[in-house]
Amino acid sequence: MKIVIIGCTHAGTITASQILSQHPDTEVTIYEKNDNVSFLSCGIATYLGGVAKNIDDMFYSSPEALGQLGATVRMQHEVTSVDLQAKSLQVKDLLTGEESTDHYDKLVVTTGSWPVIPDLPGINSDHVYLCKNYNHAKKLFEVAKDAKRVVVIGGGYIGVELVEAYSKQGKQVTLVDTNDRLLSKYYDQEYTDRATKDFEDHGVHFAFGQRATAFEETDDGVVIKTNVGSYEADMAILCIGFRPNTDLFKGQLDFNEDGSIKTNAYMQTSDPDVYGAGDSVAVHFNPTDTEAYVPLATNAIRQGTIAGTNLFGNVMTYMGTQSTSGIELYGRSMAATGLTLTDAKEAGFDADAVTFEDNYRPEFMPNEEKIMGTVVWDRSNNRILGAQFMSNLDISMYANTVSVMIQNHNTINFMAMVDMLFQPNFDRPFNFVNLLGQQAVAKATK
Repeated sequence: MKIVIIGCTHAGTITASQILSQHPDTEVTIYEKNDNVSFLSCGIATYLGGVAKNIDDMFYSSPEALGQLGATVRMQHEVTSVDLQAKSLQVKDLLTGEESTDHYDKLVVTTGSWPVIPDLPGINSDHVYLCKNYNHAKKLFEVAKDAKRVVVIGGGYIGVELVEAYSKQGKQVTLVDTNDRLLSKYYDQEYTDRATKDFEDHGVHFAFGQRATAFEETDDGVVIKTNVGSYEADMAILCIGFRPNTDLFKGQLDFNEDGSIKTNAYMQTSDPDVYGAGDSVAVHFNPTDTEAYVPLATNAIRQGTIAGTNLFGNVMTYMGTQSTSGIELYGRSMAATGLTLTDAKEAGFDADAVTFEDNYRPEFMPNEEKIMGTVVWDRSNNRILGAQFMSNLDISMYANTVSVMIQNHNTINFMAMVDMLFQPNFDRPFNFVNLLGQQAVAKATK
């Protein structure tokens, strides 16, 4: 059987590895239009901020490694069209310009995503940059050396990480966002207010409630115009969001309204010989039991593993996601899973939430760091819908624990009493997650 994979970042790399580790005699051809594979773009900010010293360490595979597994890897080859009925594709060698035709028995769509680029005057300025891939990261690193004024547009995870990285370098940084606070998609205001204070303590300026409307070149930089004012910068970085790269399959596969490709639980598209994974497809969002577009590496590698398995027979199903995520800013950790209270109500739930803060371990221990946590639940059945955590400690495992509870449809009653270890070095007789659940039960039973 011949399998063709289009695109080779996270999902494509994992799919190829899964196929060839289980079925080493399979003919696998990979087409990737870039000059690298498997780049961990979530680490870009650590590189720009000087935490990670070598950007080349952010690759976990390579064309050579995939070739040693048995794949035929065509780097800097762009698939320009696909005919699903004929099971054929047209390919262009971006180095030579040569065009060719290839065929497949099974096709895997892992074409990924691309930053949202609004159609605004001056958007193509040489001083306006993107932040998505390896080449973007190298460019941002070089340009920032001489930049003193940086404007970041978009207050999601990538945007705020870049703001932190550049503020730590002593640059004058402004964050422009249409929302009234940063990270509003993931965290309640009590969390984002604390994070905002940290940014302001480091000299960051916020332009909330503002939408970029134009970019004007100057002799030494660019002016970012918004519906409220304007900001001069040596460099502006677009971090508005991402859209799926799926134009090749319009009119041939079933799509979701957001432009992502529809798949079933086996990662199979509307064409039974075509599978999809990663940022080009939707995910099943468990808290609402609906399809959603959540472009995360965690989703991509799971979907790629499933697609690589099911190409030989549908035996593995996708469990869905809680969109669990986390970030560290100025030493403060934040992590979230599932829905915020606002999102839960917008989704139609009769939802409630409680926020609780306490020391993570007994007061007789020398370090009394606090954790703040929030849990959201459905009042009709007490089922957990989401949670958020913040601390100077690493609280990622708290979010992961509640993620499993959401996956399993557990209630706040379960959360309050589920067995967890106790040892004074680590926690209290009741773990913080238990205590948070107990606060929720107390509120729910009033």
